[in-house]
Amino acid sequence: MASESQIPIASQGSAKRFATRLALFYGTLFGLVGTHLPFFPVWLKAIGIDASWIGIITAVPSLTRFTVLPFITGFAEKRRSLRGAMIATAFISALGFGVIGTLHQPLAVFLVYVVTACLWTPMTPLTDAYALKGVSRYGLNYGPLRLWGSAAFVVGALACGLLVDVIAAKHLIWVIVGVAALGALVSLGLQPLDVPTAAPATSRGAAALLHEPKFLAIIIAAALIAGSHAAYYTFASIAWQNAGLGGLTIAGLWALGVIAEIVIFALSPRFTLSPATLVIIAALSAVARWTIMAQEPALAVLAVVQLAHGLTFGLTQIGTMGLMVQHVPGHVMARGQGYLTACTGIVTSIASVLSGAIYAQHGQGVYYLMAAMGLVSAVVMWLARHRLEHHPQSAASGG
Repeated sequence: MASESQIPIASQGSAKRFATRLALFYGTLFGLVGTHLPFFPVWLKAIGIDASWIGIITAVPSLTRFTVLPFITGFAEKRRSLRGAMIATAFISALGFGVIGTLHQPLAVFLVYVVTACLWTPMTPLTDAYALKGVSRYGLNYGPLRLWGSAAFVVGALACGLLVDVIAAKHLIWVIVGVAALGALVSLGLQPLDVPTAAPATSRGAAALLHEPKFLAIIIAAALIAGSHAAYYTFASIAWQNAGLGGLTIAGLWALGVIAEIVIFALSPRFTLSPATLVIIAALSAVARWTIMAQEPALAVLAVVQLAHGLTFGLTQIGTMGLMVQHVPGHVMARGQGYLTACTGIVTSIASVLSGAIYAQHGQGVYYLMAAMGLVSAVVMWLARHRLEHHPQSAASGG
């Protein structure tokens, strides 16, 4: 990766504009996640939807990731219009959440949420593909750009934490709508990337990824770690609320995890371990984290355990993106990201539905299933690590 001093001055200006505008969009994208993940289930509960329906509804984004999402990322890449797709999905997502806020019946919420999620979930892989192409072109580092999304997640979670103690939980949806609308406006400022002349995108090149053992190992290991967060994302806030914790305390717990994640992203340019090793460390951290969570730890212990989110999420992201750059050709990066997200969706949707059923019967015992998923991920990456580390390719260019 080129250093900034090696890039022409004009390109340095373009690089700074690209980085600034992308950081702002990452901020709104994950600011929406920060308001949605912790408190959308709380809103569902507040309008009278039971735990089983909550499990089904919150599984919807994961389901769309392996059905509609790959088609959208593929279409955007074939048209060489990642930025246009990001803008369109941002505006439609904001509209969808606005409609959801007017509904109260489980089936109606479910149906509109399905439509909204079909356009909302592609935003992250589209943005990551756009980011990796820009990172390669301008000689930037992914982690420092991505950390602004995590910082915005903290702000969003804390804002909702303050509001949940001030306004009725049934109004939290409008905070989510407001952040989504802000993201739509910010998307208009994204900098267009020059259309490449080399390595044209081909369906054959993208489909070939699914026959490559190295790529399959990457997406399976990453999906298992991501899916192991299903119970945490769906039921942590509800369980903590049932344990008597206030909204601000709950938001603070979420914020602790994301602060650790931000530190990992900020320090990532200094990491010397291979991306595969980083993923293995993240997977083993998930085993430890979820095993402790299953014990229903006291608040002080819980606060410490939350710091492991920097490893289970942040380190997974850094390691996985490093592997994607090494092993996925740049001209099919968006579709590679789509396949990664689709695999994550399959695993997470299954874990989400199972979590709803298991949590209803065994409460915090659901985290034992999450720990097992982390262990399987570690085994997959351990078995693939030699092939991944000794046969990398320079794949980030050409997009």
